Amino acid sequence: MLVLGLETSTGQSSVALVGNDGVLASASLGVARRHGEFVAPAVRFCLEQAGTTADRITGVAVGLGPGLYTGLRVGIATAQAFAAASELPVVGMSGLDVVAFQARHVRRPICAVIDARRGELFWALYRAVPGGVQRQSELAVSTPAHLAAELEAIGEDCLVIGDGLARARDELRGVGIEAADTFDATPDAAHLAELALPRFEREETQRPTDLLPIYLRQADAKIGWEARGRMQGGEAP
Repeated sequence: MLVLGLETSTGQSSVALVGNDGVLASASLGVARRHGEFVAPAVRFCLEQAGTTADRITGVAVGLGPGLYTGLRVGIATAQAFAAASELPVVGMSGLDVVAFQARHVRRPICAVIDARRGELFWALYRAVPGGVQRQSELAVSTPAHLAAELEAIGEDCLVIGDGLARARDELRGVGIEAADTFDATPDAAHLAELALPRFEREETQRPTDLLPIYLRQADAKIGWEARGRMQGGEAP
């Protein structure tokens, strides 16, 4: 099994090749709004570093968000084109799941938080289970103050992980949380592909046309359609 991972839902873009023995190659770029310029060359770089070719890839994993509209569009479109051309199965996953996956050996509750901008956070609660993490709440978007209230209501110390910490640290101080700065703050393609690998093995996959971005705010979806309309030379529906 050789999985190509694509994660472009935040300002950090990444590409990775992951097999049954682990990560074979990875590349990342921390420059916002450069997703489109980065992804295709990064795929070629990873293939070269892994000493393999595109026809050896057996599946494509891609981040579905929530996140930046432009980045999501690049990642999903690339995954759809690559998978369709080679008739490969795909697995789409939330970036919050990928962030939380890094803390799969932690016994306390886990809260993954991604900066949603506009003074808000994307977040979800998780607990570690054998082989990974299990989501304990719906994917949500709210203010840091609302999240602090939700975490306080849990009644347990909670590990908070993700780039949303930078925005929420003051509000979360004193509500029984441990802020984790030792993990990757944004979703990473290598972790994404590792998390998706068992799904490919169990054939719990999707068709490329089934991939849809995760929008937690109606405004994000509306902006996305308007941008799509402008790019196609028309108006958004």
